[in-house]
Amino acid sequence: MKQLTKAEEEIMQTLWQLKKANVKSVIEILPEPKPAYNTVSTIIRILESKGFVDYEKQGKGHIYFPVVAKESYSNQSINKLVDNYFQGSFKSMVSFFVEKNNVDAKDIEVLLEEINKKQ
Repeated sequence: MKQLTKAEEEIMQTLWQLKKANVKSVIEILPEPKPAYNTVSTIIRILESKGFVDYEKQGKGHIYFPVVAKESYSNQSINKLVDNYFQGSFKSMVSFFVEKNNVDAKDIEVLLEEINKKQ
């Protein structure tokens, strides 16, 4: 799966939220300052060429929808982060976040409960 630029990710986040949308609807959800219509349209076409988005015709326009699930992309992105910055070790990543972000004992307990549910 290809990596997305920051702008592409922002459009994908919006499409994952909306499920289906035209360019105008995507722009309405984006934060200020709003990008130009042509900018969003171009990014969506790039996402389409990368296989992240498809469309159905509606009148003279298009309704776009994600074809890559948010969970799939998130999983791939996290794995790449772990590989690139923590030598493939989830333990190193968690240790880093505990140390650098002042994770409290309650947060660790919740994480341990989630891990125990999976086993």
